[in-house]
Amino acid sequence: MSNYNSLLHAFSIPYTALISVVFVLMIISFPLGAYIVFNSDIGDDINADYPIENIDLFLAGIGLQFPVQLELGDIFIVTWCIFLILFVISFLGPKTNFIKTIIHYTTNEQQSENQNYIESIIKWFSVIILISVIINFIQESIGIVIQPPIVTNELIQFFMITISPITEEIGFRVILIGLPLFLFYSHKSSIKFFFKSLWHPARYLHIINNKKAMSLIIVVGIFFGLAHIISGEAWSIGKVSQAAAGGIILGFVYYKYGLLPAILIHWATNYFLLSYVFAISEINQISSTDALSHSLINSLEIILVLSGIISAGVILLNYANNRKKELYT
Repeated sequence: MSNYNSLLHAFSIPYTALISVVFVLMIISFPLGAYIVFNSDIGDDINADYPIENIDLFLAGIGLQFPVQLELGDIFIVTWCIFLILFVISFLGPKTNFIKTIIHYTTNEQQSENQNYIESIIKWFSVIILISVIINFIQESIGIVIQPPIVTNELIQFFMITISPITEEIGFRVILIGLPLFLFYSHKSSIKFFFKSLWHPARYLHIINNKKAMSLIIVVGIFFGLAHIISGEAWSIGKVSQAAAGGIILGFVYYKYGLLPAILIHWATNYFLLSYVFAISEINQISSTDALSHSLINSLEIILVLSGIISAGVILLNYANNRKKELYT
């Protein structure tokens, strides 16, 4: 057995255990989010019947308002269903389903990357959480504290973070990464190929020099970080580095794996995490700030950090193995 396989096998049991736990927690977050919107009192006098007249979009760095005449609950449930459909699709493929993928790890069977979207989503999501925790620790040690924007209503906040993975992934990843890559590297001019290229750039575009693509991804990622402090509801400046790191990873995932995993990783950082925070806040009748210090949220953070550490190891091992194969071919 090669050194690569030996090391990967050492990671296999804790890795599959952790991503399986995160997978189950993600499933539970779907009814939790619906409960928050339709049955909780976090919005005080605002509930699911609240009329929404505009949806804020941030496309390619430009703030836009899309006029709608719908109730908050209607828009939420449509978005919720989109995420659920994408989640089910991710469970089933693209090549093998999630159950078979984790069985492959535990039995030490050789498999290529991106056998299953859910496995890739949890892996890269965990890495984002790990990097965010490290950045936050470093910044706090030098006196830089990340302050979120002032929240006027928690139900409106949860609604906005629920729809933002779709609007922001289209605005930042598709328009600022996918479209330029298509213009630079497209070898066809059909409408079908255009949308396929925007859906999964690395698969359909003949990009030989990945350094140029990565340079674009890094620039857009930094801009994504800056957008968090120049938008209407701005974070403190400490958020730039954390959001930029997440933006770079989301850009890489979009480029290599496609739009679907990028949207669901963004969904995980927003809806998945906050659904637990607001559910704990509602059940225990405490503020969302106090809920962040609840033992369940602390346990969830520990699970995600451990998953991030092991996921980073798996990613590095896969990279080293691929480099080794390239040298001998």
